[in-house]
Amino acid sequence: MKTKKLSWLLLLLLTGNLLFAQEKYNKPALEQKGSWSMIMIPDIQNYVKWNRNQPVLDMMMAWIEDNIDTLNIKMVVCTGDLVEQNDIINRGEDGDQSAQRQWETSARAFSRLDGKVPYITATGNHDYSIDRQGNRNTRFNDFFSIDKNWQNRKLIVQNTTNEAGRPTIENSAYELKSMNGKDYLFITVEFGPRDTVLAWARRVAEMKQYKDHRIVLLTHAFLSEKDQRTSGEIRWIVYEPFSIDNKIQKSERIKMPFANNGTQIWEKLVQPASNIEMVLCGHISGEGYRQDKNGSGKTVHQVLFDAQSMGGGHRNGNGGDGWLRIFEFFPDGKTVKVKTFSPLFAISPSTQSLAWKKDVRNEFTMKLD
Repeated sequence: MKTKKLSWLLLLLLTGNLLFAQEKYNKPALEQKGSWSMIMIPDIQNYVKWNRNQPVLDMMMAWIEDNIDTLNIKMVVCTGDLVEQNDIINRGEDGDQSAQRQWETSARAFSRLDGKVPYITATGNHDYSIDRQGNRNTRFNDFFSIDKNWQNRKLIVQNTTNEAGRPTIENSAYELKSMNGKDYLFITVEFGPRDTVLAWARRVAEMKQYKDHRIVLLTHAFLSEKDQRTSGEIRWIVYEPFSIDNKIQKSERIKMPFANNGTQIWEKLVQPASNIEMVLCGHISGEGYRQDKNGSGKTVHQVLFDAQSMGGGHRNGNGGDGWLRIFEFFPDGKTVKVKTFSPLFAISPSTQSLAWKKDVRNEFTMKLD
């Protein structure tokens, strides 16, 4: 009997050791020598709108800065919603920062990367104000100009105007040459891109100088957490000049003329192109992924990642638990390993076991054609 009890005790100890070993924290590292990586930052509005959450965003940016060489980071992309409100001065109930402070916080956070690595920020619906006719305007260019980061200035090759007719980087393209023998073009288009913007992006993709490039398209809203492309009319709100019980009043959602949803972006731009092989987006909380063939028979990988509801939600949370994504592009020029990581959890030994999302929605491999 004593022998049996001793055997059970040893088994429990061994099992415990195995479980402990499985939970051992591994810091981010490239899986293959010669790989390069891209970092994807989800919507950051819930970090910047609360004073208490802003240090989490700073930590995320500091982690990227510290790992530029370790992970051979060649590009950083952000899915948009850089602020909660584009131009309000009343703090309202959804955040405690004015729009001015929100924009300043976003620009300051990205300043850690200025001169060190190129980054592209999409514009989200929260980055715009609209009038009663649905015409949009944004302060984006006041805080994210092409000269903010000279690494962006080196790579920009194309751009067009925003809805106000102003040349900005809301709709622009950046070229990375000779990445393991392949040239890349990163195109970003505004939230709910207008027909003229989609026509511009399609013309760029069709240019002879980019016909052999691999194009990555970045836009704010494209895919849902149910792996379906978005549909329906693009609408946004007007903030009314009234606050009731500390809640800024909002209009009914107003249709934005000429704006396109995810399904329309696919039909008008992505599917007809022969070289758009990846689409990245945020906007809808959660994760999403699907792949489809474009008109030339190439696989298009479509990825949604938005962590803004994680870490406690929009009003009572920490902004998104610090989650970001690491895309490792292997030396074979075809394999991309996607991992989901939180510098916030990783910074303390007591929470490092939570620093990686290991489920199939958050860690997976894509094969490029």
